[in-house]
Amino acid sequence: MLDPEAHEVRVPHKGMPPLDMTGPQVSFFEFWPQLYFYAPMFLYWLWLTARHGGFTVPTISNPLFPMGGWIGESKSSVFDQAGPYARKFIAPWATVDHTSDLTVAHALDIAGQAGLSLPFVAKPDMGCRGAGVRRIRSETELADYIKAFPPGERIVFQALVDHEAEAGVFYIRKPSEKRGRIVSLTLKYFPYVYGDGVSTLGELIARDPRASKLQHIYLPRHRARLDWVIPKGQAFRIAFAGSHSRGTIFRNGNHLITEAMTDAFDRIGKDINEFYFGRFDVRFPDIEDLRAGRNFTIVEVNGAGAEATHIWDRRTTLTEAYGALMHQYKALWETGAENAKRGFKPARLGDFLRAYRHETKLWAQYPLTE
Repeated sequence: MLDPEAHEVRVPHKGMPPLDMTGPQVSFFEFWPQLYFYAPMFLYWLWLTARHGGFTVPTISNPLFPMGGWIGESKSSVFDQAGPYARKFIAPWATVDHTSDLTVAHALDIAGQAGLSLPFVAKPDMGCRGAGVRRIRSETELADYIKAFPPGERIVFQALVDHEAEAGVFYIRKPSEKRGRIVSLTLKYFPYVYGDGVSTLGELIARDPRASKLQHIYLPRHRARLDWVIPKGQAFRIAFAGSHSRGTIFRNGNHLITEAMTDAFDRIGKDINEFYFGRFDVRFPDIEDLRAGRNFTIVEVNGAGAEATHIWDRRTTLTEAYGALMHQYKALWETGAENAKRGFKPARLGDFLRAYRHETKLWAQYPLTE
């Protein structure tokens, strides 16, 4: 049937460098099971554990974040560490506990107190890899989100920053260093299919060179829309969350890092209490703004569990990916070890494992990511 909703006309990848889709659509290891891909890194973690005094040393890499942001990270707790300068760059947010008596009216009231109005973004306070992230456009969608959300957990509402351009900026500054550095820049491209006025959304996904390889991600998300016929020439975005595991296209942008960008994020990083290691996920109108260190909005601050996501560029080799991860983990343990010398105490292994089990259990319970 014809698309029953009036969709806004979007300019795909506006403000981003041109997206090259020639050559391989995905790397051969890009969507391996996590356990399989990270197995060699676990051996490296054991070596770092022996060298730096404990497996949980990374839990004090950012000592005021829950578990350093390595596991069980609370988005709102991280935002709360931001000083007045850093907050200027963070998209406004509010939190609400999902209690049995939570109503749409109360949720909207909480959001309104933070200056938010529909549409806005809803996401789990404790989450990663884009789990449970959705745009909320109406009271009906908010009611559905609340109904699907696991009881007893916390929801974050955040202002919708509706730029096409998004990037992951990985930042490291050890406590002993006066200036931080950007070690990875990932350009995030939201995937689209293009209507021909005849084919359904499901057919367009099945024929697309890249999307067809990831139908297990896209089809469940759009199951209510798969019989829509997209008008000829219209672009239809099939992912909203800027997460690789949710189908967004990642490209290596390390060659675009500038001193001005580094200075900008270093100043922000220093205005977040005891923040030394992690990734800023940002949206912006144009890549040149980001390179100049201006006019961007932070939508996430990820701690020790963050990743140098440029490794998911389809042209990155497995050797290069592991090399980048080893560099990252070495800095992670070293940062935690420096903070241990400053008097901070790593989490106990039992507490870490309980937090890990709790977080992984929640992933399966969150609403489907948009």
